Amino acid sequence: MVEFNHPSISIKRQAQLLGIHRTSVYRQSKGQTESSENIMLMHEMDMLYTAHPYFGYRRMTAKLREKGFDVNHKRVRRLMRLMGIQAIYPKPNLSKRLHAKYCRPYLLRGLEITRPNHVWGVDITYLRMGRGFMYLFTIIDWFSRKVIDYELSSTLEKGFVIDCLKRALRHGKPAIINSDQGSHFTNADYLGLLKEYGIQVSMDGKGRATDNSRTERFFRALKYECIYLNEFENPKELRKGIRRYVTFYNTDRPHQSLDYLTPATVYKQPKMAQAS
Repeated sequence: MVEFNHPSISIKRQAQLLGIHRTSVYRQSKGQTESSENIMLMHEMDMLYTAHPYFGYRRMTAKLREKGFDVNHKRVRRLMRLMGIQAIYPKPNLSKRLHAKYCRPYLLRGLEITRPNHVWGVDITYLRMGRGFMYLFTIIDWFSRKVIDYELSSTLEKGFVIDCLKRALRHGKPAIINSDQGSHFTNADYLGLLKEYGIQVSMDGKGRATDNSRTERFFRALKYECIYLNEFENPKELRKGIRRYVTFYNTDRPHQSLDYLTPATVYKQPKMAQAS
Protein backbone atom coordinates (compact mmCIF):
# COMPACT_ATOMS: atom_id res chain seq x y z
CA MET A 1 0.00 0.00 0.00
CA VAL A 2 1.11 3.57 -0.63
CA GLU A 3 2.52 5.47 2.36
CA PHE A 4 1.73 9.16 1.97
CA ASN A 5 4.35 10.28 4.48
CA HIS A 6 7.19 7.95 3.56
CA PRO A 7 10.54 9.60 4.49
CA SER A 8 12.45 8.72 1.31
CA ILE A 9 10.16 7.38 -1.46
CA SER A 10 7.76 9.75 -3.22
CA ILE A 11 4.14 8.85 -3.86
CA LYS A 12 4.88 8.84 -7.61
CA ARG A 13 7.75 6.37 -7.16
CA GLN A 14 5.68 4.16 -4.85
CA ALA A 15 2.93 4.05 -7.51
CA GLN A 16 5.51 3.03 -10.12
CA LEU A 17 6.85 0.25 -7.90
CA LEU A 18 3.31 -1.01 -7.25
CA GLY A 19 2.48 -0.89 -10.95
CA ILE A 20 -0.41 1.55 -10.62
CA HIS A 21 -1.02 4.98 -12.11
CA ARG A 22 -0.28 7.97 -9.89
CA THR A 23 -3.80 9.34 -10.29
CA SER A 24 -5.15 6.05 -8.95
CA VAL A 25 -3.68 6.77 -5.52
CA TYR A 26 -6.50 7.84 -3.26
CA ARG A 27 -6.09 10.55 -0.67
CA GLN A 28 -9.16 12.25 0.69
CA SER A 29 -7.21 15.31 1.82
CA LYS A 30 -5.73 15.95 -1.63
CA GLY A 31 -7.90 16.09 -4.74
CA GLN A 32 -11.10 15.16 -2.91
CA THR A 33 -11.90 17.81 -0.34
CA GLU A 34 -15.67 17.51 -0.30
CA SER A 35 -17.44 17.31 3.05
CA SER A 36 -19.01 14.04 4.18
CA GLU A 37 -22.39 15.69 3.60
CA ASN A 38 -21.54 16.48 -0.02
CA ILE A 39 -20.16 12.98 -0.61
CA MET A 40 -23.43 11.51 0.70
CA LEU A 41 -25.31 13.91 -1.57
CA MET A 42 -23.20 12.88 -4.58
CA HIS A 43 -23.90 9.22 -3.87
CA GLU A 44 -27.64 9.95 -3.95
CA MET A 45 -27.22 11.99 -7.15
CA ASP A 46 -25.35 9.10 -8.75
CA MET A 47 -28.26 6.75 -8.10
CA LEU A 48 -30.76 9.28 -9.44
CA TYR A 49 -28.69 9.95 -12.55
CA THR A 50 -28.13 6.25 -13.25
CA ALA A 51 -31.89 5.73 -13.17
CA HIS A 52 -32.73 9.02 -14.94
CA PRO A 53 -29.81 10.23 -17.11
CA TYR A 54 -32.02 12.97 -18.58
CA PHE A 55 -32.16 14.80 -15.22
CA GLY A 56 -30.52 18.21 -15.38
CA TYR A 57 -29.49 20.10 -12.27
CA ARG A 58 -32.96 21.64 -11.76
CA ARG A 59 -34.79 18.31 -11.83
CA MET A 60 -32.02 16.79 -9.75
CA THR A 61 -32.45 19.55 -7.16
CA ALA A 62 -36.20 19.00 -7.04
CA LYS A 63 -35.83 15.24 -6.51
CA LEU A 64 -33.19 15.73 -3.81
CA ARG A 65 -35.42 18.18 -1.97
CA GLU A 66 -38.25 15.67 -2.27
CA LYS A 67 -35.98 13.16 -0.53
CA GLY A 68 -35.30 15.61 2.31
CA PHE A 69 -31.99 17.17 1.25
CA ASP A 70 -31.62 20.91 1.86
CA VAL A 71 -29.90 21.90 -1.40
CA ASN A 72 -30.04 24.68 -3.99
CA HIS A 73 -29.46 24.69 -7.74
CA LYS A 74 -25.94 26.11 -7.54
CA ARG A 75 -24.72 23.39 -5.21
CA VAL A 76 -26.23 20.60 -7.26
CA ARG A 77 -24.85 22.02 -10.51
CA ARG A 78 -21.33 22.26 -9.02
CA LEU A 79 -21.43 18.68 -7.74
CA MET A 80 -22.74 17.39 -11.07
CA ARG A 81 -19.76 19.04 -12.77
CA LEU A 82 -17.42 17.48 -10.22
CA MET A 83 -18.97 14.08 -10.92
CA GLY A 84 -18.65 14.60 -14.67
CA ILE A 85 -22.36 14.20 -15.40
CA GLN A 86 -24.89 16.24 -17.34
CA ALA A 87 -28.41 15.68 -18.54
CA ILE A 88 -28.71 13.65 -21.74
CA TYR A 89 -30.99 15.39 -24.22
CA PRO A 90 -30.49 17.42 -27.40
CA LYS A 91 -29.34 20.95 -26.58
CA PRO A 92 -28.73 23.96 -28.82
CA ASN A 93 -25.12 25.03 -29.14
CA LEU A 94 -25.47 28.49 -27.68
CA SER A 95 -21.79 29.12 -27.08
CA LYS A 96 -18.49 28.06 -28.56
CA ARG A 97 -17.09 25.11 -26.62
CA LEU A 98 -13.59 25.38 -25.19
CA HIS A 99 -12.36 22.34 -27.12
CA ALA A 100 -14.50 22.82 -30.23
CA LYS A 101 -11.51 22.56 -32.58
CA TYR A 102 -10.89 19.02 -31.31
CA CYS A 103 -14.48 17.78 -31.73
CA ARG A 104 -15.11 15.17 -34.40
CA PRO A 105 -18.33 14.01 -36.13
CA TYR A 106 -20.34 10.98 -35.12
CA LEU A 107 -19.42 8.19 -37.56
CA LEU A 108 -21.69 5.37 -36.39
CA ARG A 109 -25.13 6.49 -37.57
CA GLY A 110 -26.40 3.73 -39.85
CA LEU A 111 -23.16 1.74 -39.50
CA GLU A 112 -23.53 -2.04 -39.16
CA ILE A 113 -20.98 -3.22 -36.60
CA THR A 114 -20.01 -6.64 -37.93
CA ARG A 115 -16.93 -7.88 -36.06
CA PRO A 116 -14.84 -7.56 -32.91
CA ASN A 117 -12.51 -4.55 -32.91
CA HIS A 118 -14.69 -2.79 -35.44
CA VAL A 119 -15.80 -0.15 -32.91
CA TRP A 120 -14.62 0.51 -29.36
CA GLY A 121 -16.55 2.83 -27.07
CA VAL A 122 -14.79 4.76 -24.30
CA ASP A 123 -16.29 6.69 -21.41
CA ILE A 124 -15.82 7.72 -17.77
CA THR A 125 -18.22 7.29 -14.87
CA TYR A 126 -18.37 8.21 -11.17
CA LEU A 127 -18.15 5.34 -8.66
CA ARG A 128 -19.11 5.81 -5.04
CA MET A 129 -17.36 4.41 -1.98
CA GLY A 130 -18.20 4.55 1.69
CA ARG A 131 -15.51 7.17 2.34
CA GLY A 132 -15.30 8.93 -0.98
CA PHE A 133 -15.46 8.25 -4.71
CA MET A 134 -13.37 7.36 -7.74
CA TYR A 135 -13.70 7.61 -11.50
CA LEU A 136 -13.75 4.63 -13.86
CA PHE A 137 -12.54 4.83 -17.47
CA THR A 138 -13.73 1.90 -19.58
CA ILE A 139 -13.03 0.61 -23.10
CA ILE A 140 -15.76 -1.65 -24.52
CA ASP A 141 -15.85 -3.56 -27.80
CA TRP A 142 -19.27 -2.73 -29.22
CA PHE A 143 -19.73 -5.90 -31.27
CA SER A 144 -19.16 -8.34 -28.41
CA ARG A 145 -19.83 -5.98 -25.45
CA LYS A 146 -16.53 -7.19 -23.95
CA VAL A 147 -14.71 -4.85 -21.56
CA ILE A 148 -11.33 -4.54 -23.28
CA ASP A 149 -9.66 -2.63 -20.44
CA TYR A 150 -10.38 -0.15 -17.67
CA GLU A 151 -8.63 2.17 -15.22
CA LEU A 152 -9.64 3.68 -11.88
CA SER A 153 -8.52 7.12 -10.75
CA SER A 154 -9.17 9.31 -7.73
CA THR A 155 -9.11 12.43 -9.92
CA LEU A 156 -10.17 13.47 -13.41
CA GLU A 157 -6.61 14.16 -14.55
CA LYS A 158 -6.26 13.09 -18.17
CA GLY A 159 -3.29 10.76 -17.79
CA PHE A 160 -5.24 7.70 -16.67
CA VAL A 161 -7.26 7.72 -19.91
CA ILE A 162 -4.19 7.85 -22.15
CA ASP A 163 -2.33 5.20 -20.14
CA CYS A 164 -5.27 2.79 -20.31
CA LEU A 165 -5.69 3.31 -24.05
CA LYS A 166 -1.99 2.70 -24.69
CA ARG A 167 -2.16 -0.53 -22.70
CA ALA A 168 -5.24 -1.73 -24.61
CA LEU A 169 -3.76 -0.85 -27.99
CA ARG A 170 -0.79 -3.11 -27.34
CA HIS A 171 -3.18 -6.07 -27.60
CA GLY A 172 -5.64 -4.99 -30.28
CA LYS A 173 -6.71 -2.10 -32.47
CA PRO A 174 -10.22 -1.01 -33.49
CA ALA A 175 -11.14 0.64 -36.75
CA ILE A 176 -13.13 3.34 -34.88
CA ILE A 177 -13.17 4.63 -31.31
CA ASN A 178 -16.29 6.48 -30.16
CA SER A 179 -16.47 8.84 -27.18
CA ASP A 180 -18.43 11.81 -25.94
CA GLN A 181 -17.19 15.39 -26.37
CA GLY A 182 -15.67 15.64 -22.90
CA SER A 183 -12.30 17.26 -22.30
CA HIS A 184 -10.57 13.87 -21.90
CA PHE A 185 -11.30 13.16 -25.57
CA THR A 186 -11.28 16.63 -27.13
CA ASN A 187 -7.58 17.30 -26.74
CA ALA A 188 -4.40 16.96 -28.76
CA ASP A 189 -2.91 14.06 -26.77
CA TYR A 190 -5.95 11.81 -27.20
CA LEU A 191 -6.44 12.60 -30.89
CA GLY A 192 -2.72 12.31 -31.54
CA LEU A 193 -2.60 8.82 -30.03
CA LEU A 194 -5.47 7.58 -32.18
CA LYS A 195 -3.95 9.16 -35.28
CA GLU A 196 -0.66 7.39 -34.53
CA TYR A 197 -2.50 4.05 -34.59
CA GLY A 198 -4.56 4.91 -37.67
CA ILE A 199 -7.87 4.80 -35.78
CA GLN A 200 -10.90 6.79 -36.90
CA VAL A 201 -12.32 9.12 -34.25
CA SER A 202 -16.07 9.33 -33.64
CA MET A 203 -17.79 11.52 -31.04
CA ASP A 204 -21.36 11.56 -29.79
CA GLY A 205 -23.63 14.41 -30.75
CA LYS A 206 -23.72 16.76 -27.77
CA GLY A 207 -26.32 15.59 -25.26
CA ARG A 208 -27.54 12.61 -27.35
CA ALA A 209 -28.69 9.63 -25.30
CA THR A 210 -28.41 6.91 -27.95
CA ASP A 211 -24.98 7.57 -29.45
CA ASN A 212 -23.09 5.79 -26.65
CA SER A 213 -25.83 3.44 -25.47
CA ARG A 214 -23.77 0.24 -25.26
CA THR A 215 -21.26 1.79 -22.88
CA GLU A 216 -24.00 3.44 -20.81
CA ARG A 217 -25.74 0.07 -20.44
CA PHE A 218 -22.54 -1.43 -19.05
CA PHE A 219 -22.24 1.39 -16.51
CA ARG A 220 -25.81 0.84 -15.36
CA ALA A 221 -25.26 -2.91 -15.02
CA LEU A 222 -22.04 -2.35 -13.09
CA LYS A 223 -23.71 0.01 -10.63
CA TYR A 224 -26.91 -1.95 -10.05
CA GLU A 225 -25.26 -5.39 -9.97
CA CYS A 226 -22.04 -4.52 -8.15
CA ILE A 227 -21.51 -1.01 -6.74
CA TYR A 228 -24.89 -0.43 -5.08
CA LEU A 229 -25.07 -3.98 -3.68
CA ASN A 230 -21.64 -4.04 -2.06
CA GLU A 231 -20.98 -0.50 -0.79
CA PHE A 232 -17.18 -0.69 -1.05
CA GLU A 233 -15.53 1.34 1.70
CA ASN A 234 -12.15 2.21 0.16
CA PRO A 235 -10.14 2.01 -3.09
CA LYS A 236 -8.67 -1.41 -2.28
CA GLU A 237 -12.12 -2.93 -1.86
CA LEU A 238 -13.43 -1.10 -4.93
CA ARG A 239 -10.57 -2.35 -7.11
CA LYS A 240 -11.17 -5.93 -6.07
CA GLY A 241 -14.90 -5.57 -6.66
CA ILE A 242 -14.44 -4.04 -10.12
CA ARG A 243 -11.96 -6.76 -11.07
CA ARG A 244 -14.39 -9.50 -10.02
CA TYR A 245 -17.32 -7.88 -11.79
CA VAL A 246 -15.49 -7.27 -15.08
CA THR A 247 -14.37 -10.92 -15.12
CA PHE A 248 -17.96 -12.02 -14.41
CA TYR A 249 -19.37 -9.61 -17.02
CA ASN A 250 -16.97 -10.79 -19.72
CA THR A 251 -16.97 -14.53 -19.08
CA ASP A 252 -20.09 -15.57 -17.13
CA ARG A 253 -22.91 -13.06 -17.66
CA PRO A 254 -25.11 -14.03 -20.66
CA HIS A 255 -26.33 -11.14 -22.82
CA GLN A 256 -29.76 -11.15 -24.41
CA SER A 257 -28.43 -9.05 -27.31
CA LEU A 258 -25.80 -11.76 -27.96
CA ASP A 259 -28.33 -14.60 -28.05
CA TYR A 260 -27.39 -15.29 -24.40
CA LEU A 261 -23.72 -15.87 -25.11
CA THR A 262 -21.02 -14.11 -23.08
CA PRO A 263 -18.95 -11.19 -24.39
CA ALA A 264 -15.71 -13.18 -24.18
CA THR A 265 -17.21 -15.99 -26.28
CA VAL A 266 -18.46 -13.60 -28.97
CA TYR A 267 -15.20 -11.64 -28.98
CA LYS A 268 -13.28 -14.85 -29.74
CA GLN A 269 -15.89 -16.49 -31.96
CA PRO A 270 -17.97 -13.71 -33.56
CA LYS A 271 -19.72 -16.02 -36.03
CA MET A 272 -21.59 -17.67 -33.16
CA ALA A 273 -23.58 -14.48 -32.51
CA GLN A 274 -25.67 -12.24 -34.67
CA ALA A 275 -24.11 -8.91 -35.53
CA SER A 276 -25.95 -6.03 -33.91
